[in-house]
Amino acid sequence: MQSLSILIIEDGVNQRELLRDFLQSQGNRVFTAGNGLEGLECARNQCLDLVLLDFKMPGMDGLTTLEKLRQINPETPIVMMTAFGTIETAVKAMKAGALDYLTKPVDLELVLLLVDRVAAQRTLLRENRLLREELVRHGGDSSPIIHQSASMAELVNLAGRVAPSSATVLIQGESGTGKELFARFIHALSPRATRPMITVNAAALTESLLESELFGHEKGAFTGADRRRIGRFEEADGSTLFLDEIGELHASVQVKLLRFLQEREFQRVGGNQTITADVRVLSATNQDLKARVKEGTFREDLFYRLNVVTLEVPPLRSRREDLAPLMDHFLRIYAAGNRKNITGFTPPARNLLLKYDYPGNIRELKNIVERAVVIARETLLTPRDLPLGMPSDEGPADAVPEKKEGRENESLELRPAVEQLERDLIRRALEKCSGHQTHTAELLGLSERMLRYKLQKYRFK
Repeated sequence: MQSLSILIIEDGVNQRELLRDFLQSQGNRVFTAGNGLEGLECARNQCLDLVLLDFKMPGMDGLTTLEKLRQINPETPIVMMTAFGTIETAVKAMKAGALDYLTKPVDLELVLLLVDRVAAQRTLLRENRLLREELVRHGGDSSPIIHQSASMAELVNLAGRVAPSSATVLIQGESGTGKELFARFIHALSPRATRPMITVNAAALTESLLESELFGHEKGAFTGADRRRIGRFEEADGSTLFLDEIGELHASVQVKLLRFLQEREFQRVGGNQTITADVRVLSATNQDLKARVKEGTFREDLFYRLNVVTLEVPPLRSRREDLAPLMDHFLRIYAAGNRKNITGFTPPARNLLLKYDYPGNIRELKNIVERAVVIARETLLTPRDLPLGMPSDEGPADAVPEKKEGRENESLELRPAVEQLERDLIRRALEKCSGHQTHTAELLGLSERMLRYKLQKYRFK
């Protein structure tokens, strides 16, 4: 475990010293404060990785302290500790910027898991910051992949780590998720970035045309071949070739591609001269290539040559934290491109966009925002600027809310509701991953250690 600088702001001496001794025993550097004012003073003078903050304190309460801590450094993670685990307390803390909250008496195992989580996030943020700096040095955009979710941060980080190598990379994901954007990101961070990346869409060409497009042809190789043509592999010598829709490759092209990946050589269509080229191959597909291999429609040896590293780009509906920054990004682009003074979304329009599932992923979101900008009459986009097919929050005018027996006495405590949701999500993820804990942890965005803790906590067998 990495060593962190942690501040504990807690008016209870016993609780404060217990936490201090425990965190120090784990190798962390720990500061303590008995009230909000002392905590703020420490935050101004120290570089902190985490703050554990009591909610109910005499004088300046935890919520006010949290807001002031955020003003000092908005990037410092803050975890609220409270004996009053109601939904109101938790919601206020989260809205004010808390990373999470713990109920008293504090479970030390949960504290340790939170520390591990913060340490992992700190490493990821540092590596991604270095990647952005490296991209700027290569002359690229400092933020080419707009994201806020942890799953995308990890994916961008992995893409940045494989970029300097010559390894083939297979980018998988649904249509519209931004697979080509990842290919361009990898190329931009590679030593080949001084030359343009060459892109070929395998689904857009017939078998004969695709073979000629990739490997070139000699004069007279087929009807209409009135001159020699240089293929994309020759054109990409010293650079990167991105093969989109790789699952659509015909059998004969698969054979020639495999030979190139093994030997770094090929022949033009209709020719017998062996040509070598130094090309890094990136590929993308929205198909399940493993299933295609089992069906016998995709070569197994080619599959393993293509996916030395695999990037699984998640659909937009599974990373909703990215929706708001993407919406704002596309709004700025299309408002500027159409010379329109549109500054944002009305709350109802934003709410509709945030709740929609986007079967077409980022491509669909871009289309919706561009269309809305083009037809908008006001400086804010409204629901009437959005496609008519988008679901609305408004039900029928005469709809009567369903009455549930005993609703008045329903508990409003957050933790039981969150725990039930966690149980359901973990159960579904386990079923989807056939009980494989490593894959389940990846699907849920948890560390394996955190998953094992939750499996034990909820008594999963």
